[in-house]
Amino acid sequence: MPLVAHNQLPSFSRLRDEGIKILTPITAQHQDIRELHIGLLNMMPDAALAATERQFFRLVGESNPIAQFYVHPFTLDEIPRSQKARDYLSQYYESFADIKEMGLDALIITGANVTGSELSNQPFWEPLIEVFDWAWDNVTSTLCSCLATHAVMEFRYAQKRKIQMNKTWGVFPHHVVDKHHPLTNDINTRFDVPHSRWNCVSQQQFIDQKLKILVESDTGFVHLATSPDGFRHVLFQGHPEYDSISLLKEYKREVMIFNQGELQTYPSFPENYLGIFEKAILNEYHLRCTMARQKNQKLPEFPETLVSQNIDITWHDTAVEVIGNWMGLIYQITHKDRHIPFMDNIDADNPLGL
Repeated sequence: MPLVAHNQLPSFSRLRDEGIKILTPITAQHQDIRELHIGLLNMMPDAALAATERQFFRLVGESNPIAQFYVHPFTLDEIPRSQKARDYLSQYYESFADIKEMGLDALIITGANVTGSELSNQPFWEPLIEVFDWAWDNVTSTLCSCLATHAVMEFRYAQKRKIQMNKTWGVFPHHVVDKHHPLTNDINTRFDVPHSRWNCVSQQQFIDQKLKILVESDTGFVHLATSPDGFRHVLFQGHPEYDSISLLKEYKREVMIFNQGELQTYPSFPENYLGIFEKAILNEYHLRCTMARQKNQKLPEFPETLVSQNIDITWHDTAVEVIGNWMGLIYQITHKDRHIPFMDNIDADNPLGL
């Protein structure tokens, strides 16, 4: 079943316009189907706040027909925000205190932009740990994206991420390592995943803590893993939630920073993402900017609309399948009277108590 628009969050209207079915609370009340309440801790900066919100709402809404999904967005007060963003959050987001009182079936935690490589120095570090600790005791499963995965690997599994010589940036081929795990059962065994990060948790770091690696890139870095019990933590190192233009917008941001004189080197293209035609357009834009600066003229407008028209999306369907499998497991676990074969092989000290 679809998402339920339980408040006036603008993303519900945007998703409805895309063709995603959105129920009103009144309509939802007339359907005899189990509700699932999913928290979304959105830590992204102001410019990406609403887009990230829609990306995860879309994945949840498209993922599984077995339940009505109430997604509850919240954030951390310690993340710096503009007044406009604070007003938006105040109007449409819930507080962590209310989330704790209400309770959740599952939790999604987004990535975040940080200053420097040390996560423990970030203003949101301690509040984020509080959320993780609460979720460990009170939520069936927590799904982490990119930086959130790096954070939980550091404070829960004592594995600090390491900075790379080059940024992992682009769309990369991946393959399923464990075809029998319910999160990866019956999905494409090969598919693409977008990545955008300077830091990495290595394959060996996951292995050292006995985490279950489910999906790797063809060059060996981990994309999807779980906690040792197989489900309490679901860890994405990539960004399966990304829209087709998410990497283009990141590239545009880097170009704008270069144009402002804050970068010394013009940004390279994300790998395996743009076609020859799109690269030619962007190279021409770079040349036109160079000429405009030489003549002390106004810089041309970035050709986002023209470039975005032909960008392929080669990861979304598989991302929906993985999220659908995750939602299906949550549904089964919250219906404990049902037999769950996956749980037969979990250790006796399984923290879920099943």
